[in-house]
Amino acid sequence: MSGERVLTLSGLDAGYDGAPVVHGLDLTVDAGEVVALLGPNGAGKTTTLRTISGLLPVLGGALEVVGEPIPDGAAHKVARKGVGHVTEDRSLFFSLTVGENLRLARNGTRANRRDATERVLEVFPELVPLLGRKAGLLSGGEQQMLAMARAMANEPKLLLIDEMSLGLAPIIIERLLPVVRTVAVEEDVGVLLVEQHVGLALGAADRAYVLTNGRIALSGPADDLAEAGQALEASYLGGDSES
Repeated sequence: MSGERVLTLSGLDAGYDGAPVVHGLDLTVDAGEVVALLGPNGAGKTTTLRTISGLLPVLGGALEVVGEPIPDGAAHKVARKGVGHVTEDRSLFFSLTVGENLRLARNGTRANRRDATERVLEVFPELVPLLGRKAGLLSGGEQQMLAMARAMANEPKLLLIDEMSLGLAPIIIERLLPVVRTVAVEEDVGVLLVEQHVGLALGAADRAYVLTNGRIALSGPADDLAEAGQALEASYLGGDSES
């Protein structure tokens, strides 16, 4: 673990059409660690990820990726800086095969692209027999594996994962969360994970932040928050900001 700071949010305000739903957010992620971003529906978790990846403008405060500020409307620059974003809807090309989705994900030389693809297939061996199958014909779990593999094929420094477990059976979630930990440690990638299954997320994370009504309600080592029973439960009783 290099310990390099790959994400810094300082007093971040973020939202839609100039109206913030996330207020004064201070958050960091270092290379090699998994940070969980938790909170009730509508707390501002997805808004935060979209802002980090450049899909939404920064309304206030500061955002730095790998030590550099990212200008508004620069999602392509964020990606080139080494940010991978696995969105809620997975954003796959359903008419293309698994192999074609992976090939499109990689922007480097042919040799580097092949090496990166081979590495992600070692992480997700379930995808190997599916390389010729169209992504739209995969199961939900297989699609999530492909979405994660595609993001990893670009060898990101920071990986954003939004609701990885959405619509998946618990057995699939238990398969995928340890992969997140493996990727962070073995590839020295910083991971910011939004996840509705709090116990599983805290089991995979080093640290966690809990958002309520767009503001940090709790933060600290994942083990401490897992033991914070009543305080953690209380933080989920907030109101109804946009998600």
